[in-house]
Amino acid sequence: LPGLHVLAIAFALEVSVGKTNTVMALNDSNVLLPCVFTTCIGFQDLVFTWYFNSTELIYHGKIKNKATEPTLVSRNPRVEFVGSTTKKDNNISIVLNNVEFSDAGKYTCHVKNPKEKNAQHNATIFLTVVHKMVETDNTVTLIIVGVVGGLIGLLILFMLIKRVVLFIIKKTQDGKKECLVSSSGNDNTENGLAGSKAEQKAPPKA
Repeated sequence: LPGLHVLAIAFALEVSVGKTNTVMALNDSNVLLPCVFTTCIGFQDLVFTWYFNSTELIYHGKIKNKATEPTLVSRNPRVEFVGSTTKKDNNISIVLNNVEFSDAGKYTCHVKNPKEKNAQHNATIFLTVVHKMVETDNTVTLIIVGVVGGLIGLLILFMLIKRVVLFIIKKTQDGKKECLVSSSGNDNTENGLAGSKAEQKAPPKA
């Protein structure tokens, strides 16, 4: 039914890792793996997990509701949670410390929301680990080289997080617009617009 389809769009859980799903890091540096989620109806007892190459669980967290920050269930010792879910965005980003060449691969951010009938969604980042940065993108070069530099690295890491957050806020606002459009479409269905079409088709052929 058209009404059910619109309803599904209105309640859809979405997980995003930002504009690009590839990250490059210097060997022995710290790297941010960004991830945010959006949902039109909110969340309750939400569970999020990060996986390395689809099978190895490196971070597992739970969030009771929008008023609380995530609680740690389990994690790899080199992984730190750097997000926040009590602010405007639902940021569940992590930082992987002391990156090694063996850390290169696929990282999946997975979210499950019981409030949406256990709706699940995920997004993937591909990490490449290198000996030195190639001057292909000055922004990325500055961020990665800076992270190795200790305190300066931390400052740049926070700047990067801020950039991710600003992008996320924009993404969340766009998502909310979609939710409003979807909801109004659903209201039309409830008001009988789709129903009247169904009634016209109702009589079976003799």
